[in-house]
Amino acid sequence: MQGIRRVRSIPAAWISSAVAVAMLAVSAAFAADIHTSKPFTGKTVNGGTVTHAKKAGKHVLTLSDDFKVPGSPDPHWRVIDSKGNIYLLNRLTIKGEKEKEDKVSKSITLPSYIRDVAKVEMWCAWAEVVLGEAPFAAPLK
Repeated sequence: MQGIRRVRSIPAAWISSAVAVAMLAVSAAFAADIHTSKPFTGKTVNGGTVTHAKKAGKHVLTLSDDFKVPGSPDPHWRVIDSKGNIYLLNRLTIKGEKEKEDKVSKSITLPSYIRDVAKVEMWCAWAEVVLGEAPFAAPLK
């Protein structure tokens, strides 16, 4: 009887191993689509990173939890591609109904016309100055 149990347990072990290997391959494929920038450096924004991920076929940039919102009057997302083209995007803060209820737009979906991303900047549209920038190790396509 014990010989029969061993014979049956061997295929189960192989199946378990195959499932584990398949799960590792799938998680590695998902991890390959996620890229994290170097930390922000600049006049006002120092610290925090940007993560790039592809979700539902769209490219999304997300700020890390340790990112501190600059105290400037009009901070915006700004993306620079590998050719030096600059794309001024949405405001970082979204006005709430009351003055003190501003919300932070921690992630942004990139428009389809942006072909790659070399770095992300926080830009003050009021003062027209770069508050901080976070470059990627290589341009993201």
